[in-house]
Amino acid sequence: QVNFVESGGGLVQPGGSLGLSCAASGITFSGRSMAWYRRAPGKSRELVARITTGGSTNCADSVKGRFTISRDDAKNTLYLQMNSLKLEDTAIYYCNTPSPPWLLWGQGTQVTVSS
Repeated sequence: QVNFVESGGGLVQPGGSLGLSCAASGITFSGRSMAWYRRAPGKSRELVARITTGGSTNCADSVKGRFTISRDDAKNTLYLQMNSLKLEDTAIYYCNTPSPPWLLWGQGTQVTVSS
């Protein structure tokens, strides 16, 4: 059974940094492109960043230059380094494949940017 466990969220001030992790199990992680998503209060889910099996990355314009996605296939883990955080980055962050059909969603990890 597919299982994603996101971690690393928390409360941070504007301009701060956080590093998120997503531990994957039940899939051939190295054979899949992966992505980070977020859902802010009252908004629909947004794709934040994606990474291919070869390590090519792409980020949403809203986070470009501030967020970096990476992966460690030996650890079946996806990462998101978030710098220069803004109030509008407040959301629950999830990992999954970059396009449907999505796998079973994890619980996500809450990121709150507040002064």
